[in-house]
Amino acid sequence: MESLDDAPFRDARYAPRALEVERRGETLILRNPMPYSDVVTTVTAPLARWAAQAPERVWLAERIEGQDGWRTVTYGEAATRVAALAGGLSALGQSRGKPLLILARNTIDHALIAYAAMSLGAPAAPVSPQYGLLGADLSRLAHAVERLKPAAVYVDDAAAFAGALDHDCLDGLPVIASRNTRPGDQPFEALLASPPAADVAQGDDIAKLLLTSGSTGRPKAVICTHANIALNAAQIEACYADREPPVLVNSAPWSHSLGANAILHMVLHRGGTLHIDAGQPVPGRFGETLRNLHEVSPTYHNMVPAGWGLLVGELERDPALARTFFSRVRVLQYGGASMAQSILDRVQAVALATTGERITFAAGYGATETGPTACNIHWLNARSGMVGLPTPGTAVKLVSAGEKLEIRVKGPQVSPGYLDQPDATREAFDEDGFYRLGDAARLADPDDPAAGLVFDGRLVENFKLASGTFVAAGALRVAAISAIGGAASDAVVCGEGRDGVGLMLFLEPRTCERLGGADAALAAVRSGLERFNAGAKGGGRVARALILPGAPDAASGELTDKGYINQALARERRPAELERLFASAPDEDVMVF
Repeated sequence: MESLDDAPFRDARYAPRALEVERRGETLILRNPMPYSDVVTTVTAPLARWAAQAPERVWLAERIEGQDGWRTVTYGEAATRVAALAGGLSALGQSRGKPLLILARNTIDHALIAYAAMSLGAPAAPVSPQYGLLGADLSRLAHAVERLKPAAVYVDDAAAFAGALDHDCLDGLPVIASRNTRPGDQPFEALLASPPAADVAQGDDIAKLLLTSGSTGRPKAVICTHANIALNAAQIEACYADREPPVLVNSAPWSHSLGANAILHMVLHRGGTLHIDAGQPVPGRFGETLRNLHEVSPTYHNMVPAGWGLLVGELERDPALARTFFSRVRVLQYGGASMAQSILDRVQAVALATTGERITFAAGYGATETGPTACNIHWLNARSGMVGLPTPGTAVKLVSAGEKLEIRVKGPQVSPGYLDQPDATREAFDEDGFYRLGDAARLADPDDPAAGLVFDGRLVENFKLASGTFVAAGALRVAAISAIGGAASDAVVCGEGRDGVGLMLFLEPRTCERLGGADAALAAVRSGLERFNAGAKGGGRVARALILPGAPDAASGELTDKGYINQALARERRPAELERLFASAPDEDVMVF
């Protein structure tokens, strides 16, 4: 078999890349001058377009509970239902500027009522279901409600969110529920029978209020205007020379901009079909994703790195799954966190063995405040860690920040700021109006900016050891997990003010089983970290490691909806383990290097 490096790529149907470079002393500004359409400035306009042009095409599909089939909604049906739901919301007092709090998993009903609210100029405000499910810390929901100030609440299942609905923070708000309504709740089906309301949304209306992750403080409500979201979809579309509507299977939560804007709305903008995946990128909950991918062949597939880590093992094990998955997919993408090169290479190896071709691996870069897509890879690529180049109409500024380059962004997709937090809004932008992401990036080739940018860590996650040595925590985490080679699913990087770097590691159960059990997995972790340390320098060397039992806790927010670990919260929740890791006389479970 030919080597990966020599194998051909399947055509990804990319448009040519374009770049303008400006140097201002030590500051570098990269701009993408490629034109993109600015005709569509509301998120609801594409629904009307496709309802007229392709009314029978399926927009959304979801599994019928307890059955093998799919429930679907076409573009024509969706437009009719959105107008009726808008009429029902209007009768309940929903109007321009009055948010609809959405406490629900990804479902067809969720999408329809969100677009109905947005058609009225009322912001959709989806929050993570983890805020309100059984066992949740409801103080997180109370803070979200305080920030968002909703006028009504939608839940997909009133029984599943019963505790949250009974909380004082939601007292007095109208509740709309698709299932298990309580006395006084408004049934979703009843709203569907309402007289239709006209779409009155305008480009400068707030379309969505999305909460930040809260990894560096209490969550803020990011203002996403209709124009921000609509134009970002147009920017992404301009990266392709491809008029074929995309087909996706995706589970990214709609409470975050990756799932809500870069996936759900991108599919709507391009008239595609989204199969809503109820699986999750964690061991024990990934089976539903595999079930769906056995049945649906996507043309584009986007997952967080944790999901790719689980999927690649199944693709290697199951040739039938690999044949279905790779049959027509043209672009693979990861987002939400950095991905180990070893996982990317394993996916490419299966693709090559199955189809005789490699499939390009893209990555997007940005934040809730940037649409989310500020940069992406829009050329054939097999390298992990890249974040690409600015999307059409976007400018990226690289500013010296110590030994690194801070990345800042300006473009039509960038949020005007945070709801009712003018001080935080002012601090988020520099003197030229560029949004500060708090991240670092570097040129893949210092002599050729067109080769793209490489993610260089979160500036706010980095720390110093007791010696004053700087630790780039994000880059270290990815490189260490890559060196371990699949036995560990993720790591918490520790060591602020300590003598050396420590890792708290979570094992990947399926890989450990394949290796032959816990002892073999521990040996793989140790040998992987020894290899990593052999090439590490200064603060990049791991001094100690400790395997943690189980998996990160999603209910507490330790494991985010995107499948990556909130590093600060994980350290905060595990003080005993942290002390074991750095004890002067470590116990036998602590690996010392």
